[in-house]
Amino acid sequence: MKKVIRDGKVAVVYSPGYGAGWFTWNSDYPEIVFDPTIVEYVEKQEQEKLLAYMGIKYPDIYLGSNVSELAIAWIEEGAYFRIDEYDGNESVVIKDDEDWLIA
Repeated sequence: MKKVIRDGKVAVVYSPGYGAGWFTWNSDYPEIVFDPTIVEYVEKQEQEKLLAYMGIKYPDIYLGSNVSELAIAWIEEGAYFRIDEYDGNESVVIKDDEDWLIA
């Protein structure tokens, strides 16, 4: 899976706005959080190009989320993280930033 890496951090695309979750509603396509073309279009705020690309590359994906609200989190390369969602509002949770219990 290709990723955008800058200064040791990986670009992770997520949807912080309410509505449909970008990744959480499309978890069968984990590559959408790393896809370099998606990262580029989000950074440049080129929503029309992003939608056209998604229609070609991921024709079966649910695009109910507002692509204009997509954001990029920069995560240390190799760090464990997850994307949580509440009512479509996604947040990136980094394992080292949370108190985890071990059974």
